[in-house]
Amino acid sequence: MENIELIFVFLLGICIGSFLNVVIYRIPKQKSIINPPSSCPACGARIKPWHNIPIIGWFILKGKCANCGAKISIRYPIIEVLTGLIAVIVYNKTGLNIFFVTNFGVFATLLALSMIDFDYKAVPDSLNLLALTLAFFTSTEIMNNFTNALILMGGMSLIRYYVSYFIKREAMGEGDIIVGGTMGALLGIKLALVALFIGSAIAIIPSIYNRIKNSDLELPFIPFLALGTFIVWIFSDYFMQLWSNIYG
Repeated sequence: MENIELIFVFLLGICIGSFLNVVIYRIPKQKSIINPPSSCPACGARIKPWHNIPIIGWFILKGKCANCGAKISIRYPIIEVLTGLIAVIVYNKTGLNIFFVTNFGVFATLLALSMIDFDYKAVPDSLNLLALTLAFFTSTEIMNNFTNALILMGGMSLIRYYVSYFIKREAMGEGDIIVGGTMGALLGIKLALVALFIGSAIAIIPSIYNRIKNSDLELPFIPFLALGTFIVWIFSDYFMQLWSNIYG
């Protein structure tokens, strides 16, 4: 029975991943995510249903549009696989219940936000607020989650104002602060701080590379915050024990 549920959860995840690809492409362009049906960005030809099957469709088409031969990014099946894996990981921790829906919803939305941030260095408030709202309901302690979100957002805003003043440029985007609220609601204050540290540590090497290679001072930060959050959420017991060992 458990194996059947795992298969169901993975298939559900890759289907959601297919929808995320639509969200990632259309929302930044302010297009409807419902109409029109999926079509080739190059020639506008409608994508046939059997070509739109998650993961398999990309391989059937050999990564090219069936009509014009335009290349289809491999990122599409990668997003689908990642979303399927996220669904399985969340299921293994929460079981198949309402908290699976809310926790998976948060991480799926963070994945979409991460990809959009990579592409545009900005994220839509609609998705960011969706992740934050879902995070309030990831446990039974809804008011406590809300309070933790406020504390993290307030703290990050305070840091933003001070650092921006001293370095004479924007130190942190508003989108990052909303994600901070999501982290607080989802993880609690202590674990959210750990996730912030891990996300920042992971971002160091890409940031240096980006500065040297592209002479770009701006690095999308939300993908690293999301990754740090996911790592800490998965191993929350370990990180909480580590926190207790260090700080008592």
